[in-house]
Formats: sequence, C-alpha cells, structure tokens
Amino acid sequence: KMAELLELGDNCREGTSGASALADSCLSDNRLNLDVYPDGCQQFLKLFEGQQGEVVQVEFLRLSSNDHLLGTTLDILPHLKLLKSLVLKGGHARDEFGSCQHGSLTSLPPDMGNLRYLTHLDLSFNSLSTLPRCILHLPSLRVLLVSHNSLVALPEDFGSLNKLTFFSAMKNQLKDLPQSIGELSVLQDLDLSENALEFLPDEVGNLHNCTELDLSGNHLSSIPESLGNLKSVRRLHLHSNLLVMVPASLASLPNLSRLDLRNNCLRAVPQEIQSLPFVHLRGNPLGQTDPSLQADESSARGLRRLFLASGEDSFTVTSEGCKVVLACGIHFYFPPGAASDPLQIYFRTLAPDPQWVKLRHHDVLLSRVLELQPHGVKFEQEVQIWMPYASPQSLHQREVVVRTFSGESWSDLRTRVKQKRKSKKHVAHCSVLHFSWFLVVSRLVQNECKVPAEGTLLFSSVDPNIKVTFPPGVTKEPRSVKLQVLPVSAQEMEEITADEGCRASPLLCLSQDSLLDFLKPVKIQLPLPPGVTGLNLDRSRLHLLHGDLEGQTWDDITSQVVLEFTHLYAVFEVTHFSW
Repeated sequence: KMAELLELGDNCREGTSGASALADSCLSDNRLNLDVYPDGCQQFLKLFEGQQGEVVQVEFLRLSSNDHLLGTTLDILPHLKLLKSLVLKGGHARDEFGSCQHGSLTSLPPDMGNLRYLTHLDLSFNSLSTLPRCILHLPSLRVLLVSHNSLVALPEDFGSLNKLTFFSAMKNQLKDLPQSIGELSVLQDLDLSENALEFLPDEVGNLHNCTELDLSGNHLSSIPESLGNLKSVRRLHLHSNLLVMVPASLASLPNLSRLDLRNNCLRAVPQEIQSLPFVHLRGNPLGQTDPSLQADESSARGLRRLFLASGEDSFTVTSEGCKVVLACGIHFYFPPGAASDPLQIYFRTLAPDPQWVKLRHHDVLLSRVLELQPHGVKFEQEVQIWMPYASPQSLHQREVVVRTFSGESWSDLRTRVKQKRKSKKHVAHCSVLHFSWFLVVSRLVQNECKVPAEGTLLFSSVDPNIKVTFPPGVTKEPRSVKLQVLPVSAQEMEEITADEGCRASPLLCLSQDSLLDFLKPVKIQLPLPPGVTGLNLDRSRLHLLHGDLEGQTWDDITSQVVLEFTHLYAVFEVTHFSW
C-alpha cells in the first residue's frame, strides 16, 4: 500500500494525468489525506485545477500546515462547501533538535465561516495567537482542537459555538476564560491543560454535560464552588497547579470516578474528599504548616523595610518580620513570627567553585552563589527569597530552579520565575525554612511521580511520545522517579559519530530515590529517530545505548533487551535507571 502511495505521489508531480490518478484513488469516498506528502498543498492545488468538480465534493480533508504553499491553499478551502472534517495540523516537520515544528498557520480566510457542514476542525501545532473569528460562525462545529498554539485568550463570545461537544486548547498561553464558556451546554470533553490559567469563571459550573475536564498544569490557586454543579463529570484533572484549597462539594459529584489533585500546594483537604477511593493527592504538603507562600506587597504592608547599601553584609530580623532588599537585587520576605527572637542574618555572594558546586548533566549556571548565615537555623514560618539571574538564551525544553546545599548534597526547590516589568530582569522565587547556600540554574525540564505498589504511568511533558509504564508489584514501598529528556539534532549526531546518516531519538534520563532495582521490569517507550518508521526500519543499524552517569560512557545493550517496534516507537524493558 505504501508503494502505491509513493507511486501516486510521483505520478502527481507529472501533471494532470497524475492528478487524475490521485483523485481517482483518494476521492472515491470523499476523503483527501494529503498531510502524508511533503508537498501535499502542491498536490491539492493541482487536483483543484485539474479535477475541481470532484475536489469540491470532498467532505474530509487533511493538510500539513508545515507546507510552504499553505497560504495559497487556504484561499481555496471556502469553495469546499461540503466539508465535514478539516485537519490543518503542524508537527509534520522537525527542527535541527528533532522537535516537532509548529505550522505556519496564523489565521483563516473569513469565508471559512460559511462552511455550514463542518463539524470537525483540527488546528493543532500551529502559530495562532488569537482564535480566527470565522470559527465562531461555523454553525455545525462539534469538535475543535487548537492545542499547541500560542493563544493568550478566547473570544468573549466563544460560547456561541453551542453545538461544541469536544474542545482541546492544551499547551497554549491562556490566562483566563470568557464567562460565555458556560454557554457550551452540550460540551462533553474540555481540555485546557498546560496553560497559564490563574482563575476560573463561576460559569464553568454550567457545563452540565461535561464528562471530562482537564485543568492540569496551570497556575490555579483556587477553583470555584460551582464545579460542584458538574453532575456529569467522571474525570476531573487538577494536578500540577498551585491549589491551596478545594471545595468539599467535589465529593458529592455523582459520576466522578477520578479526581487528580497531585502536585499542588494543598496543606489540608476536606475529609469528604480524602475518603474518596479515586482521589490522587501525592505531591502535596498535607499536614504541614502554612508558610504563606503567596505573600505579596499587600500582605507585607506595615512591615519594616530594609534597603542595604553595597558593602553591608548583615541585618537583624525580629518577630515582627521585615522585607529586605540587597544592593545586588536579592529580596527577602520574613513574615511575622518567622523568627521568635531577634536574629542577626549574615549574607555574601560567591563565585561558584567547580570543586564544590557540582552541576548535573546539561545544567547551566545562571547566578552567583548566595550564602546566608547562620547555617541550619530553623524558621517558624517560611522565608521567601527572590534571586535575580542571567536570562538564558532559550528556555525551550528547559526550566529555571533555585538549588540549595544542605552541607552534604544539592537539591532543587519549588521555584517560580517572573520578569520584572520595568527593569525586564528575570527573578527566581522560592520559600525556605533554613539558611545555607543557594544558586539559580537552568535544567532540562523534569517530570516526577511517586510510584506506588499498584504501579503508574509517567509521561514526558517535552515529548509526550516518551512513556514509562510501571506495572503492579513493581515496588513494595513507594519511590520517587524523575524523568528528563534531551533532543539531539542530526548535526550533533554527525559531529559525534562522523556519520552523515546517523540519527537518534531524544535522550531519556531516568533516576529514582532508591538504591534498589525494581521488582518487575519497567516498560519504556521511545520514538524512533527522525525519518525512521517501522516501514523503513533497518534493524541492523538500530542500537539501544545505555549511559553511565558516573563514568560518562555509553554501552550498546541492544542484544541484552527485547526490543519491540511499532510504526513510530521502540519499546523495551529495564529494571534500573540511567540515560
């Protein structure tokens, strides 16, 4: 079948006769899938020119938005009046690092709003910063996907899409939602994960037919009580936010079968929710003292403020608390009660000593070392620190964290970053109960989970195609597992191997907090190298390498594991972790 498709692709380049052959093959059922061709838009334009009568009958169309002729092709789409499904996705091309490239789509022709039969529209992996207005005029639209774009807001009248049953806007930059979202009365599946949402409108509670709601990976510190009105919801995903409380009404949702609250800031949870057999609470500071993590200017009003000049190296903290600004730009906030008795704080900034500051693989140092004394002092309330840092050239697939030294080892703190509006300086913010040494680093994005005895799944947020499966019985005691991914470009591989044809999947680093191997094999799924599929795979050229973190060597373990292949992935099992 693949040979036939390739032959058709060659024929299509020969002119009208090729267009006729492609049309006869692909238009028999009113479907035209051209996103599998690197020049799909060119083929579409030739088809439209040579077989216009048949092309305008197409009901299902797929094109790649990585195609350089996309703009010309878009002007023709409003003529396809019978379209029911349109896919204009990016991600079909890869950059020099092997990452999927977003498509060039930034808008749609206004006349697209006249496609009265269109029920399915997929614009994922593109460059949309605003939702094209014509989408709101599609009267039959039921499924809309705009994930992996750059949307910062949805139109105020987004609720006019009153037939929408599925909406995915994951991996955008949405900061809030319009109140009209509550008018999507038949919406069943809403995915707003991996955005920048800080608040939810009460109207979200009007989505009475919603069965799955994914709000994970946002900046939510609270959720409205109205979520307790989602009587149809079965799965509610709220993990990886900043939640400090959740309403008890969630426990009364009659159809709820999964409530994911992992990796938030919950210090207390209503008993009704804690007793649910399907609630997930790992990664929360349950039972710990509230450190007032989100103290800001308003909560610090009336506190003593200290502005230290260059050359000063100490200040005094009392039980009343204070705010301190150092000449180098470092800020501290000591809440009332942090120190029970007057305490003299000494500080200095140091150049990093490579014999002492041990960076991990692919870490980048972004600041000097801040030393705070007395070491080991235990505060009654968490002290907040803001550290300026040098802006990295790119944060793509990386994240900024504050790292602290305990006297024996370095560990990373939960960190927030922001850019000051006036000075444009970048600042890393963390909260601590102790004083020692601190610095700011850029590291590969780290995904983490607790592996229980019943097993779990861990995905990479950098490349969701990378998956680690922990089967039931894999461990007796829960253990923490961390995952990092490093894409490798074809150019880098050529420099390393001196082989122009050498390609590699992203590098995967797995680590755990236990010295014991797992009790059962852990299954790992990696994407095949760029340009390699299960159809053209030469197994004699494919090697699975295992990296030694300490010795910094790579061993070929291809013959030591059972490698399985699908069209896109390699799957294998291990019992211990490394690269």
